[in-house]
Amino acid sequence: MIRWTLSGIFVLVLFSLLGCSPPAAFSAPKIPPSPPPLPSPEAVDLKLPPPPAGKIYHAAYPDFGGWEDEVSAQKIFDFEELAGKNITWAYFSNNWWQPDPGIHFPTEHVMEIYASGHLPFIRMMPRTEDPETGDMALPDPYYSMQSFIDGQWDDDLRQWARDAKAVGLPLLVEFGTEANGSWFPWNAEWNGADSKTEYGDPELYDGMERFRDAYRHIIDICNEEGADNITWFFHIDAYNDPEEEWNVMAGYYPGDDYIDWIGVSAYGPQEPDEGWWLLSDILSDSWEEVMGISPQGKPIAILEWGVIDYPEIGSKAEWIDDAFATFMSGDYPQIKAISYWHENFDDTNLRIDSSPEALAAYRRGVAHPTFITMPRVRPSFQP
Repeated sequence: MIRWTLSGIFVLVLFSLLGCSPPAAFSAPKIPPSPPPLPSPEAVDLKLPPPPAGKIYHAAYPDFGGWEDEVSAQKIFDFEELAGKNITWAYFSNNWWQPDPGIHFPTEHVMEIYASGHLPFIRMMPRTEDPETGDMALPDPYYSMQSFIDGQWDDDLRQWARDAKAVGLPLLVEFGTEANGSWFPWNAEWNGADSKTEYGDPELYDGMERFRDAYRHIIDICNEEGADNITWFFHIDAYNDPEEEWNVMAGYYPGDDYIDWIGVSAYGPQEPDEGWWLLSDILSDSWEEVMGISPQGKPIAILEWGVIDYPEIGSKAEWIDDAFATFMSGDYPQIKAISYWHENFDDTNLRIDSSPEALAAYRRGVAHPTFITMPRVRPSFQP
């Protein structure tokens, strides 16, 4: 299969059209020679459509470091070599640390990923490091959801949007990863929780409503600045934490007029003492609520999935086999993309090569023709 960015020559043409130079660390992927010519700008579809019927995009977070922002084309190629199949997008975090660097568009990372022949998937992460622990501050002392609604960051967001527009090529973007998880500062727990009287509609819980309106505000700014090359994702975890009325998936949703895809995190155990459950169990537990998010039925991506490798509590290879069988079962036809979280952090060993058995299971599953690696972003290069 020909990939949608097809060679080092193509990439150099791309960068010349954009008026910039390839990253210093660029190395061309192993791809077929004699690519077709670059399509004209008017031939480019700037939004990521669902794949052809019966197909699922294969993507990954390819081990970009502890804060998910050490972007490297070589890491992408390394993952693809392990998996035995290329990926559609590379997922990374655009961290807005305060006081430095603040809100900024990650141009260098975006162009590094484009140079490697992939779509960049940007996670807008408004978070501040706790100076005492080195972890994220909860609640965030700068980036409350109300601060976005009040326009405190508008100048920086407008510049972010202008820089995104200047790329002139498709971008995948999400704001507020796993919004229904209290481990992130944009969760309702840190922005109003169970109150209904301090903000907005008195029938809605303030914390979720604030997130919804903050995300809408960001998208509105990007639209006003003409950044129509962004495909917007809304990303939740398969389980609400905490399980409270003021923390439900649909309560955070900006709406079908704002969002193009729904994203879900669906992890197996991440610590040895957590017990054992399968991905099929996760989707069975959560799917009714996931399907209730979008009235129009937006396409769904499993944006993060993975499991630890501790044979004494369960077989990772069998877990991966179950996951691929679930994706291909026909029980969840709304799933149009999967993106594995390939990383070891803390005491976890989530990488697909955590054992020969796990790697063999991943390669076996993703080799099925259901999983494709070329988006229909450029109509001249259909899968």
